[in-house]
Order: sequence, then C-alpha cells, then structure tokens
Amino acid sequence: MLTRPDRLKDHQRERIEAARTACHEMTAPTDLIHHLAALLDPADGNASLLSTWITSAQTEDLPHLHAFTRSLEKDRAAVDAALTLPHHDGGTEGVNYKTKLIKRQMYGRARFPLLRHRILLS
Repeated sequence: MLTRPDRLKDHQRERIEAARTACHEMTAPTDLIHHLAALLDPADGNASLLSTWITSAQTEDLPHLHAFTRSLEKDRAAVDAALTLPHHDGGTEGVNYKTKLIKRQMYGRARFPLLRHRILLS
C-alpha cells in the first residue's frame, strides 16, 4: 500500500485490490495513501495539493491518520519545502547515521584512532 501506484507490480496491485474488496474499511486509507504518494515527487503545486489531501484525510474516520495530519501541520513550512523543492540533505543524514552506527558498535572496544580509521574506510 505504501508504494506509489505507478510503481506497483501486478501481483502487488492484485493483493491490494483483494484487500479492498474483502474489507471495505481499506478503501479510504488506500486511496489517501496513494494520493499522498503522488505528492512525494517535488513539484510547484504540491503545497496546495497537500492542503486538499489533509482536508480529505481529516473527513475520514481514521484517528491515526488524523494524528499524522496534525503532525504535518505543526511543521508545515518544512513539509511544503520537502514537497516542492528538489533539494534535500539525504546524503548528509546517511553519513551521520552510518557514523553513529559505527560509534555504537565500537563503544568500549577501542580508542579514537581505530574509530576514525573504521569511519574513513567505510
């Protein structure tokens, strides 16, 4: 359900349709998730489309989705920037995560020179 509709494989599409047919409550969340997935490619009009999506999500009886929309509204400027601008800091965040992982693995085992060496070689 979390994959963009245009990237679904046939067997995945069939399973989603089977779930929607078997359980009527799956229709609204599936539609909302697919509409949100379409907004994840940065484009100029995505900020207004997100407002429309939030409004339609809040009309449904889905409390977890309501909590998600409230969290989107709390930092709306950052969310709008993520959905409209092509720039991101994913590479930097990936390096930070990898460095922290290595640091956690090395805790108590060696001193700084070995930690530095592992970070530089990875």
